[in-house]
Amino acid sequence: MSGKGPGIAVQLYSVRDDCAKDFAGTLKAVAKMGYEGVEFAGYYGKSAQELRKMLDDLGLKAAGTHIGLDTLMGGELEKTAEFNRIIGNSFLIVPGLAPERISSISAWKETAKIFNGIAAKLKPLRMYTGYHNHIIEFKASEGQLPWDAFFSNTDASVVMQLDTGNAMHGGVKAGEILDFVKRYPARALTVHLKEFSQSNDKALLGEGDVMWKDLFKMCETIGGTMWYIVEQESYAYPPLECVEKCLQNYKRIHG
Repeated sequence: MSGKGPGIAVQLYSVRDDCAKDFAGTLKAVAKMGYEGVEFAGYYGKSAQELRKMLDDLGLKAAGTHIGLDTLMGGELEKTAEFNRIIGNSFLIVPGLAPERISSISAWKETAKIFNGIAAKLKPLRMYTGYHNHIIEFKASEGQLPWDAFFSNTDASVVMQLDTGNAMHGGVKAGEILDFVKRYPARALTVHLKEFSQSNDKALLGEGDVMWKDLFKMCETIGGTMWYIVEQESYAYPPLECVEKCLQNYKRIHG
């Protein structure tokens, strides 16, 4: 991470087709662009030792990984933690849950208890689990947002990985994004920078409705943010070109 604030990383799901064709070449490309880290969405058949060497050789850090909840439960947790220790990753983020775990507000609260248990086991290892939103978390259920039902019932060490674009697709207004960071201080340790635009579904970071300057200020004064992670899922250009343009725009806006 840079010494002047949060590090800037890319979620490799953004360039998944490139990764599938040439994983090493894709990592090299994002490092050359100026990204400081990557967040994994699969390991493309590489061992932890191979991944660590690839990262080290390119001067990249592991900013996180997206993995299923089942890899953090029971006997799987120890194996998952060891794999991530080797690659130098502290953030084990769950990007989605089985329907039965989110079918009601009470289900969300029960799921929160599971995350609390995982977080407690990871704490001595200086690792974190966390949850990444899509759209459903911001659709009111039983008079409450699932997002609030979950994060108001999880331990403060459970990372709130806010995805800006997904939240706005779920109906959250640009200014309300800031409220979620404020409501759960020091929990937005990693944040997904995804643009949202009412008029352009292929907008890149900085080309849409997200209030980026205000968000960065909130993340860095209240959110405790350690990594900004660019994620682009719509493409006006080839994916690698998109994430490079996003990085250039980020640097222009953030300074």
